[in-house]
Amino acid sequence: MYETIESLLANNEIFTLSTLLGYWDGLVMTVQLVFLSLIIGLMLAIPLAILRTSDNWFINRGVWLFTYVFRGTPLLIQLYIIYYGVTYIEGIQDSMFWPIVKDAFYPCLLAFVLNTAAYTTEIFRGAIVATLVVKLKRQKPTVCLMPKRCVELFFLVLCAELCLLIVTR
Repeated sequence: MYETIESLLANNEIFTLSTLLGYWDGLVMTVQLVFLSLIIGLMLAIPLAILRTSDNWFINRGVWLFTYVFRGTPLLIQLYIIYYGVTYIEGIQDSMFWPIVKDAFYPCLLAFVLNTAAYTTEIFRGAIVATLVVKLKRQKPTVCLMPKRCVELFFLVLCAELCLLIVTR
């Protein structure tokens, strides 16, 4: 297989076997970043969306501020701030976090996770609000305890998103 690729690239000065292997490594890292940021961002977005629909002003506004900041700034700026800005924190290079922070993968993953969580939080919040409006129109609202409401909202959002996926395909 490598011989075939080498023979095809023999006269090419730009694309060589070593550069194609470099592209392959970049593709693998990109897929890893996308997959991990989507999974972790989804796991963060569900509780944040439930908190975003809270009646408590401080909780609601705190989550709103998080989504406002991360949806309102360009992702490249977030990457710069997280990757380059963390190194300016006093004592970070002497701490136990330095081996994690000095590698570009983890600050990039953190920026992607926070950005994904912010956007997905607002999507899920819209699904919760829309689902609750439909539910409240169909039946009389009942008073329930907070843990039960969180579980109910989680399954409502999950069902609404699955229905949306099925309908749009």
